[in-house]
Amino acid sequence: MIEQYIPLFLAIIVAILFSLFLMKSSSWFGPQRPNLSKLSTYESGMEPIKTARERFPIKYYMVAMLFIIFDIEVVFLYPWAVNLKSLMNSMGIFIIIEMIVFILILLVGYLYILKKGALKWD
Repeated sequence: MIEQYIPLFLAIIVAILFSLFLMKSSSWFGPQRPNLSKLSTYESGMEPIKTARERFPIKYYMVAMLFIIFDIEVVFLYPWAVNLKSLMNSMGIFIIIEMIVFILILLVGYLYILKKGALKWD
């Protein structure tokens, strides 16, 4: 029974060793020329001017959460659009009405966050 898993274990070991080799090969074979500008910290390509302990405004997190929410909702639209022809054959106009309701719910949520000013950067 266990001998059936030997090829699987060997494949896992080879994959781990290969990934470790690839990660270390850049430091082994790559040029090593550190200087002050390469060793300095940066944030989004800019020099940090404040401490790392500073609090971020809540708007930053609100925009990030809203982006994730609406981005996930768009993921639900893709399979529907890909399978629209087969869905129309099996469910008829009902599937179109369901998607219109879904998009209207998203639109109401989007208009709500616009009215509340959640996307405004002061």
